[in-house]
Amino acid sequence: MQYEVEQKYAVPDRVMLELQLDKLGIVWGETVQQRDAYYNHPARDFAQTDEAIRIRTSAGKHCITYKGPRIDQTTKTRQEIELPLGPPATSDAAEQLLAALGFTYVAVVEKTRRTGTLPWQNQPLTIAIDEVAGLGTYIEIELMASEESLSVAQDVVQQVASKLQLQGSIRVGYLDLLLSDSHPQ
Repeated sequence: MQYEVEQKYAVPDRVMLELQLDKLGIVWGETVQQRDAYYNHPARDFAQTDEAIRIRTSAGKHCITYKGPRIDQTTKTRQEIELPLGPPATSDAAEQLLAALGFTYVAVVEKTRRTGTLPWQNQPLTIAIDEVAGLGTYIEIELMASEESLSVAQDVVQQVASKLQLQGSIRVGYLDLLLSDSHPQ
């Protein structure tokens, strides 16, 4: 079983943060537009169970992702199952499938994401700097881990956050921030 170990922070100064990451040796990838359409389960409220299901469109590619409830109190660690979808028609079919099963559309999160890989203690961390429509700028520090390596992955993610002097970890997703009355900028 794969888990996503993640920490998210609001970014007050993007230029300074990117300079810090450059000094640490990040290898930047492409910047892409992402559109995440979220759905709610027909028999249980994902807002209450701390789960999510979304269909993501990014750089012409589509995937459907399930995220399980968080399993710790420090990082945003949760099971993640992601399935690639084919061309746009497949994404449309996935939306129709969810609707036929009783899932209801909740909202869309749109963002511009710049990703990079940061080698840290022989671990390839994924760094994402997101400009989220309606919210602002955020950084996500992420590492995929097996159940056996969760503790190490959590430590590595926290070490990088500390090295970048990030404060005020946000343990909810962008959808929750958008739907809440107040959110950190």
